[in-house]
Amino acid sequence: MVRPFKKEINFLVHRKLFFIISAVLVVLSIAALPIRGLNFGIEFVGGTSIDFKGTGEISIEQMRSAFDELSLADLPVIQTTNDARTGESGFIVRITTTDAGEASAYADQVAATLGIDETTAEVMTISPSWGADVARTSLLAFLAAIVLIIAYIALRFEYKMGIVAVISLIHDMLVIVGVYAVFGREVTPNVVAALLTIMGYSLYDTVVVFHRINDNMATTANHSFMTVANHSINQVFMRTINTTLSTLIPVVAMLIFGGETLKDFAFAMAIGLILGSYSSIGLASPLYALWKQREPKYRKLAAKYGEGLDEFTIAEQLRD
Repeated sequence: MVRPFKKEINFLVHRKLFFIISAVLVVLSIAALPIRGLNFGIEFVGGTSIDFKGTGEISIEQMRSAFDELSLADLPVIQTTNDARTGESGFIVRITTTDAGEASAYADQVAATLGIDETTAEVMTISPSWGADVARTSLLAFLAAIVLIIAYIALRFEYKMGIVAVISLIHDMLVIVGVYAVFGREVTPNVVAALLTIMGYSLYDTVVVFHRINDNMATTANHSFMTVANHSINQVFMRTINTTLSTLIPVVAMLIFGGETLKDFAFAMAIGLILGSYSSIGLASPLYALWKQREPKYRKLAAKYGEGLDEFTIAEQLRD
């Protein structure tokens, strides 16, 4: 029995809306960069991170007041923490000082002012040159990943898939960076690691859809490429949702209950997983379908059978 696709979602008929949403997100993200800027961690720009543990009832105002007494050139960035295992509260304070001895003296002075045990303060100092190396290697890793993705998909499938997949990935990366700019969250190497991981998830979702489209098109000669593409998206839609949710649940758990390092990673992952699922269906698939439908072979099918799901549904009848 052949089943008509009466219950399928006509994703591609809304492709213009998807394109508008993606364009708005990208424009807002790019605009946020010069307006808000990115809050790079000391791993990229150099400086000192002081981790005060077991601070008890000390408030963030008291911590800020203690650092004000040091008369630092730049205001410190103070963030509260909570140990998930012990429940102890604390603070992570980032300052621009790159001299390890000077930074340790600052930590001891603040601990003495607040009555904190000096031995519980962990001081990590990173030089600007080391931070520049981290930024450079992170950028190289991202560019290398883009090149390898295009090469792999071009060899395994076709170059059009590779180019569209990269457009979708760049869309996801730009929006995530824009979110970090808007919310002022710190960009650390953990965030870069999350971005590279997200690229893999997003690419997987996109390639799964592309592969199903091509498989269906190879066995279908009486429907337009756009119609078959829409049917293919419906075939893998629940798989995409299930994969995203099963991955998102532990990521959200890390975001809620994890330490600061895990939260940096989880925040980027959570946004990226949602964006990756959206872009594979709302951006990559319609772009690929539009591009393929311009090929002479598929242009003839579009002219003959139309592009919409309605034509596909009406043409199919239940039969034994």
